[in-house]
Amino acid sequence: MLGAQLRSTRVGATARRARGVPVVHRPLVVLRATDEESGKAVTVVDEKPAEAAEAASNGSGNGAPANGNGNGTAAPATLAINPSDLELTWSEPSGGDKFWTSFKLAFALPWRRFKKGSVLAIKLEGEISDQSKGWLDPGTSIPQLCEALHKAALDPRVTGLAIEVAPLALGYAKLQEIRRYITLFRQSGKFTVAFMKQGGEKEYYLASACQEIYAPPTASLSLRGFAVGGTFLRGVLDKVGVEPQVQRIGAYKSAGDQLLRRTMAAEQREQLQCILDDTYADWVATVAAARGKSEQEVRDLLDAGVYDTAQLAQGGWLDGLKYEDELIDDLKQRTAPGDKPEKPLRRVALRKYQAVSPTAFGLRKGKKRVVVLRTAGAILGKATSASSASITPDSLIPKLRALAKDKSVAAVVLRVDSPGGDALASDLMWREVKKLAEKKPVIASMADVAASGGYYIAMACSKIVAEPLTVTGSIGVVTGKFNLGELYAKVGYTKELISRGRFAELLADNRAFNSEEARLFEEAARHAYESFRNKAAESRGMSVDAMQEVAQGRVWTGKQALQIGLVDALGGVHAAVTLAKQAAGLAADEKVAVVEVGRARSSPLALLQGGAIASLLGAQASGAPAASPAALLGLVLAPLLAASPSASATASSLVSAVLGAQLSTAVASSLGATAATAAAEAVSVGALSSPFGVTLAAEPESIVVTAAGSAAAVTAAGVTAGAASSCDSFLDE
Repeated sequence: MLGAQLRSTRVGATARRARGVPVVHRPLVVLRATDEESGKAVTVVDEKPAEAAEAASNGSGNGAPANGNGNGTAAPATLAINPSDLELTWSEPSGGDKFWTSFKLAFALPWRRFKKGSVLAIKLEGEISDQSKGWLDPGTSIPQLCEALHKAALDPRVTGLAIEVAPLALGYAKLQEIRRYITLFRQSGKFTVAFMKQGGEKEYYLASACQEIYAPPTASLSLRGFAVGGTFLRGVLDKVGVEPQVQRIGAYKSAGDQLLRRTMAAEQREQLQCILDDTYADWVATVAAARGKSEQEVRDLLDAGVYDTAQLAQGGWLDGLKYEDELIDDLKQRTAPGDKPEKPLRRVALRKYQAVSPTAFGLRKGKKRVVVLRTAGAILGKATSASSASITPDSLIPKLRALAKDKSVAAVVLRVDSPGGDALASDLMWREVKKLAEKKPVIASMADVAASGGYYIAMACSKIVAEPLTVTGSIGVVTGKFNLGELYAKVGYTKELISRGRFAELLADNRAFNSEEARLFEEAARHAYESFRNKAAESRGMSVDAMQEVAQGRVWTGKQALQIGLVDALGGVHAAVTLAKQAAGLAADEKVAVVEVGRARSSPLALLQGGAIASLLGAQASGAPAASPAALLGLVLAPLLAASPSASATASSLVSAVLGAQLSTAVASSLGATAATAAAEAVSVGALSSPFGVTLAAEPESIVVTAAGSAAAVTAAGVTAGAASSCDSFLDE
């Protein structure tokens, strides 16, 4: 009955879309009009709190204006927003600003000094965190990178930008944010050069933000298109005697399909195709605009399967073929044409440039403060050592309460980069964000993914800003347990339970649900879903029926989410800060101190040992039996899948997902170190890693990758994300 009911709703919505009838009607929430004076398109966003909107819709309100600031005063009914105001654009500093910048730089501390006419040298590869990193942590982060580009655009000592783009492990939403700041740097009139030794669609997408792109003649560049898919383990589970009993609420909530099905469901195929279409269309349009090509020419490039860099250069997709030394000589001529050839290139590395104070350029200055609170990773009830990236009530709620009390903070931007996780933890943090929003404006800014539990947290904010390719939504619930009775019998493992109470053995893993237990399990999952959906409807000022149309566990791109009312605007952190200023009643040109809060968690011990994952694999669970169920399952699966390393990794991930425990040494030895690492990553995700609790998580494989990897909606074919170049970069000092 449940499946039929949800399918009927979905088909009705699809039919209405096919007839051109909007599925969701949100009067006064997002209206588009034309300004009579300027002729520009403007967006009118409803500022009335969700509670007042609900009262107006059900007739329980008295018609009095409601407020959202907790001080008893009436809030403005609407706020006119010009979309162009949210764009990050270059503004030429005044003569006075330039003088003070030069004066401050002349007295900069020694470690912040470098020669005038230098190139800002950056190498981007692998994962780039959305949270700021400390000095002990390798690599850079999105906020530090973007601020460096903003500073360099204003810095008279920097004449250009040189970026080496290596294989990346991040999603397109973060790439859109980085491209935005590269474009800002270009608008300042300084040159931008990208250099690629190897890469695919994702790397070229980022490099195309630069004015020039170069590669060595033997570069490995693969531009072949996009693919997305899923793997299904039901056949493997049946062979080894594992019965998944997964309860998912929402026709599109396919997080459990990997375990339940042998093939892709029609609903999952539908949503993946929509995400793929948006990603493909954005890539084509962005590259066409950047390289001065038509969109058809870009599509033809992907379909041609060009692998010869000479052909790419002839077609105008590269500006030339140069080895590192040739590119360095070219940069020398641009920065210091009078220097002797043997002199080194004038350059400043990103790590050194991060130490340059932004106040020298008038950044982070202002009487009022807007705090950007960054959260990233799986949502867990409590932080664990298995993952350095997680969002927990213990870590987030104290910060939210402190911001509520801080009178110097005019507004807050809550940055969310999470595929979801624990339902209870999501709800507790949603409540605190909502309480903060009653005292001061809170604007959500979505990174690569803010789905399921990630959306749960964001929807408590006054307004939501997403990138066009952010993966969001997934308003649904998945929970379950595994019946390992047949597996236990195969390996000779016996487990007997003695209980009191009708449902005491509800979560027993040695047998399936009985009829009463199955009913209770479904009712509990449905209750969790309805709570999530109804709160989403309240938060977004929508009716429950309207929210049901766009919920059901379906994931959307940010562009799609804007059309259906799940987000309010498209853009990055700058757009969210602009909305926060407006909501706080600050003038658009008023300078505010934008303060970053929330650093990526790091462990010096983990760094010495090769990372948190390595330390997890090297530790035996305290008090674990010598022959744990995880070890038994691993030993059974290993002979079946030993012929394929990828299948072995899948099996190890299954061990972790089924039992939600750390790997034992027996599993690691039977499946191999690579497979064990994959399983450890599966533990860190949180999706079904606690199989007996309610989980709000997007699809861990098809839609998002684990927090230990990257969050991405679509994987480019042909290039392994995160693979580091084996050669030293010409940008290294």
